[in-house]
Amino acid sequence: MEGLLLHALLRELPSLPAQNLGLAFPDEGTLAVLLKGKEGRITNLVLHYRPPKPGLYLEEGRLLGEAKTPFQRMLEARLKGPLVRAEQLKLDRVVFLDFAGEKGFVDTPPHRLVFEATGRNANLLLLDEKGTILGVDRVITRAVNRYRELRPGLPYTPPPPYEKLDPRTLTPEDLRPLLGQPLKEVQKAVDGIGPELLRELAARMGLTPETPLEEAHLPLLYREVRRLLEDPHTRTEVAEELRRRWAEEEKEALRKPLLEALERERRTLLARLSDYRRALERLEEAEELRRKADVLMAHLHRVPRGAKEVVLEDFGGNPLRLELEAGLSPAENAQKLYERAKRLEALAERALDLIPRTEEALSELEREMERVRQAPLEELLRRERKKEEKPLGLRYTSPSGLSVWVGRNAKENDLLTRMAHSEDLWFHAQGVPGSHVILRTEGKNPPLEDLLFAARLAAYYSKARGERQVPVDYTRKKHVWRPRKAAPGQVLYTQAKTLFVEGTLPEGLGEG
Repeated sequence: MEGLLLHALLRELPSLPAQNLGLAFPDEGTLAVLLKGKEGRITNLVLHYRPPKPGLYLEEGRLLGEAKTPFQRMLEARLKGPLVRAEQLKLDRVVFLDFAGEKGFVDTPPHRLVFEATGRNANLLLLDEKGTILGVDRVITRAVNRYRELRPGLPYTPPPPYEKLDPRTLTPEDLRPLLGQPLKEVQKAVDGIGPELLRELAARMGLTPETPLEEAHLPLLYREVRRLLEDPHTRTEVAEELRRRWAEEEKEALRKPLLEALERERRTLLARLSDYRRALERLEEAEELRRKADVLMAHLHRVPRGAKEVVLEDFGGNPLRLELEAGLSPAENAQKLYERAKRLEALAERALDLIPRTEEALSELEREMERVRQAPLEELLRRERKKEEKPLGLRYTSPSGLSVWVGRNAKENDLLTRMAHSEDLWFHAQGVPGSHVILRTEGKNPPLEDLLFAARLAAYYSKARGERQVPVDYTRKKHVWRPRKAAPGQVLYTQAKTLFVEGTLPEGLGEG
């Protein structure tokens, strides 16, 4: 991309400082800075920074794409805050973009992005405030370039200096040394003009690049160089070419997170279906537990108190070995066997109801995944807008079908807790920073498995993540309040109970 094209594009940028709405990475060699433009519209400042045809463009709308390389992930982490300055080195193919940084829990300092649109040597670099290279797309060593090295830790050195006429301050007399030379010598004498713009200049003048310049050509040359400065007019073709090339990539960028979310939900349903089928398989275990309990009740007088094991005759006259808890009486041991059998039977009965519903939900989910795979761009954009309208926080569904809300930061913790109903249950890992988790009870008393599900989410989304025994407090939301002048997310609570759970996600869930 030639210097005058860069100069013209920088003039079209939104007024600086411009709000930085984030970054997108359509491919491994392209960065888009989403800027807030006129009337709140999004203007994408697009840097295609890899050889052989680098370029800087402005695109309307919202470009998408996640970071694909370590360097792009570094840009995503460090290019924060508004774009405060965009400067060109003379009219060379080198552009400096300065970002102000931002204040936060961890401050991000200002950074400078250097875009070198120098053909086969194109590159993109990230500098700190002192001009030290923090990251570079293509490392350049002394073996490649004896003039300068481009690698992290070194001070940035721009391309070699040169002396050319600046068309912004050009006078007709400045062009006089070109008399008698071919028109193509303008490319060497005037800054910002390369082969492409030289051909455009020749066409505007009605000459060929090989035409020797005469005295009568100088006023025309001066006028067309000035016009070329104001309107290089090749931007539209290039932008449309890029737009066509990115059409499929944009669809894939939209489709990927949608399919990943559906796949996470699919894994959850498959895990639940597996649990329900195991519950049915354990019905035989429940029958065996009841048989043992019946035999034990029939022979209570023959079982010494405190025994850990006993052999009794079953109702068919066969010996039956029973393991007992020494701290319980024979009758209490029998009662415990009955209770275990009852729990297994209840789980099996519930599984009979949930298996067909889960199988149907799984089939519908797989049909939805196929629809997403085949969806055109317009449909994917509609789904993306719908996704962006989703409420705050992460959302999960408990084993019995209740909604569970999880705050991802102090602001969301505060808002979700205020949004909860007074009878909803509020969970938080005890004594450590973490998410507020809301179990939407819908006026019901949730089963223990729902309580454990919400408690594990609270443990996982806290500083106690990964620990084996995490105490999690829970109470009704009406017993939780934010003290006066406390920061968002800081609360006090009473009448809490405590569950001890692992600091891992419940089985079948992917990280939200």
